[in-house]
Amino acid sequence: MAKKPVISAKNVWKIFGANPKKYLSQISADYSFEQIKEDGYIAGVKDVSIDVHKGEMLVIMGLSGSGKSTLVRCLSRLHDITGGTISVDNQDIMSLTEKELIELRRSKMGMVFQNFGLLPHLNVIENIAFPLKLQGLKEKERIKKAERVIDLVGLAGRENNFIKELSGGQQQRVGIARSLAVEPDVWFLDEPFSALDPLIRKQMQDEFLRIQSIQKKSVVFITHDFQEALRIADRIALMRDGQIVQIGKPVDLILSPKDNYVREFTKDIPWESVLQASDIIDKGKKISETAEQVPLDMPVAKMLHLLSKKSTGVVVINRSGKKIGMATAQSFVAALATAEN
Repeated sequence: MAKKPVISAKNVWKIFGANPKKYLSQISADYSFEQIKEDGYIAGVKDVSIDVHKGEMLVIMGLSGSGKSTLVRCLSRLHDITGGTISVDNQDIMSLTEKELIELRRSKMGMVFQNFGLLPHLNVIENIAFPLKLQGLKEKERIKKAERVIDLVGLAGRENNFIKELSGGQQQRVGIARSLAVEPDVWFLDEPFSALDPLIRKQMQDEFLRIQSIQKKSVVFITHDFQEALRIADRIALMRDGQIVQIGKPVDLILSPKDNYVREFTKDIPWESVLQASDIIDKGKKISETAEQVPLDMPVAKMLHLLSKKSTGVVVINRSGKKIGMATAQSFVAALATAEN
């Protein structure tokens, strides 16, 4: 039996306007974004259904105004939705009282935003421990938990620094540490690295991936940068006009874009850096007993020299070492041809 998702959103709407609930009851689901706009309303989120699974890194993308941030604020109930349902760990969050909602956020949700709202009059460890104070933890326990995440995000030795004494990257690490201190099951991040310069941004992506490999949170991550999404995403949901246009693994969006909007987003991505060995298996080719072996998640970019030299191809193996198929130069070309069509 498939495991139930950590977050499950079904037919979610968020409409902005004078009387959104009444308006929603009067229109059909296929009412267009433009029709809604002409009626004097804005569909921030339009009939979205999406699940987030345990340990999954789901990246939400789209142009400015596409509904990315609004959707995340609905999933965390920073916005009340106009229609549909949202559950976290099988709990309908729209039915929670204000007190219950606060407790849910304190105990299960971590949030990191571009403007991370650090408190300038507190030092690093006090900033990180602050949400634990709101939870009612005693000072000794708060400091112990804060010290643990300080090590995790690479801020050891900076415990007593004030925020103004830190670089932008270090401040972002404090924001991440603060959200991790409450040991959340679900982690919401809204363009957390977009204000950082490119070098620091890559370092923070590496740090984030390292932390996620240890913590294995269920993550909803917003970015407008497809290269960033490729580095971190298990799945990508691409939005336009409040709706999810396509959702899938990064390679699915690149090789099988649903429409021109998706194709435009992915057109400048070098496919060989996204494709993995498992994506170019020739299902009709007999598995060789003697050919060189490569892991199923090896990037094709690192295989090109092998594919050019090995006319029979290479054997792709899974994480248990079992042979699952053959990859060849021809199957790589076929995968690219699929994308172009």
